[in-house]
Amino acid sequence: MSTTIDKEACREAYDQVRDDNTDINWAAFKYEGSRIVPAGQGQDYEDFKKLCTDDSRLFGFIRVTTGDAMSKRAKFTLITWIGENIGGLQRAKISTDKAQVKEIVQNFAKEFMLSDKRDLDEECIREELKKAGGANYDAQTE
Repeated sequence: MSTTIDKEACREAYDQVRDDNTDINWAAFKYEGSRIVPAGQGQDYEDFKKLCTDDSRLFGFIRVTTGDAMSKRAKFTLITWIGENIGGLQRAKISTDKAQVKEIVQNFAKEFMLSDKRDLDEECIREELKKAGGANYDAQTE
């Protein structure tokens, strides 16, 4: 059975993360049978990390404020989470299903595919986004 996505609900969650006038910093999209649906959203990245269990596979769209002393800016990332207990067929399928998610989640600076909880460290994600962000005026002090 092919996977479908709830485009309207997922786009609404995506738009809330992108909206500078909300405090929403993340949205997650999970599998419900053969359908991808919103799994939640929030302000605290730790709440997103709690969704990333060994038995889950999901997509996360995360807003991270990066920058330096000269400028602050919002950067976005797409995280594909595949828990350690996910079988081979489901692991393989997530790659093709990601194309549907990317029809909605179109603007992000960096993409991650993770399965180790240590890789979800917020500071590591922030540093990778900072590297992808270009100019870094704090470099003079390093």
